[in-house]
Amino acid sequence: MAGRALTVLRLGTIGSRVLPLGPMVAVVQAAARRLGPRLMPDKAAILQRHLERVATTGPVPTAAGQAASGIASYARYWVEFFRLPGLGDTELDRGFSFVGYDRLEDVRAAGYGPLLVLPHLGGWEWAAAWLGRISEVEVTAVVERLEPEEVFTWFARLRRNLGITVIPLGAGATGALIAAVKRRSIVCLLADRDIGGNGVEVEFFGERTTVPIGPALLSRRTGAPLIPVAVFFRGRQRICVVGEPVWPAAERRPAGGTRAAAIAVTQEFVRSLEDLIRQAPEQWHLLEPNWPSDRDGLPLPA
Repeated sequence: MAGRALTVLRLGTIGSRVLPLGPMVAVVQAAARRLGPRLMPDKAAILQRHLERVATTGPVPTAAGQAASGIASYARYWVEFFRLPGLGDTELDRGFSFVGYDRLEDVRAAGYGPLLVLPHLGGWEWAAAWLGRISEVEVTAVVERLEPEEVFTWFARLRRNLGITVIPLGAGATGALIAAVKRRSIVCLLADRDIGGNGVEVEFFGERTTVPIGPALLSRRTGAPLIPVAVFFRGRQRICVVGEPVWPAAERRPAGGTRAAAIAVTQEFVRSLEDLIRQAPEQWHLLEPNWPSDRDGLPLPA
């Protein structure tokens, strides 16, 4: 199974280089938009439910079409991820821009590594590669430990080739992250899905679910702020939007205790993630159940 998965990943890397990046993205997106909902009906159904939540006004007539666009956007993410290590600095720089980059600089000037909280949206690795190769800033990312181990190692190696310091989710991650903050590394934390299963309950697009509390606890422990960030596809460009930093409260013993304060901060950054996602919901690559009700009426595995 591991050998087959690695073969698919390697073929994907080779296949992504058949055409120049722009035409390759266009071809893959067109195919994914047309075939994706038929080949991945469960994923399309999940995306449609998520998009209806984003709308907040009930079912959306165009949600199915947006779900197809979401699958196409996800396909683009993979093409660009596979191609990034082979891009020259000029092409990398030309295809990317920042809004609010000074906010990252200000936090680093204050002696901290910014804690970026991101949704699974657009293509965050392009921003990470740009920061490492063009801006020459260390980037650290916490990533899910995949099975089998050979697949995780392959992904970790590819991200390291982009200049990203990879920290596997799990034991030892907190200490490594604290060290990264002290080095003023820019830390990327995907925070819209409770991958570890030990998150806290918040309201997210009008419905209760759980998200990671780790970012808020890390912020309080290190003094570094949380910064909501998303990287959007805009035509052939990618634009990273950097929100306002949320600094941890100064008091040593907040009302209700440290955990209560962290939950409040978590709810605050989730609201910011909602605002970012609403700017381009069709680029939100959340293809897994994320709310308890997602399993109602859908043929999803237990």
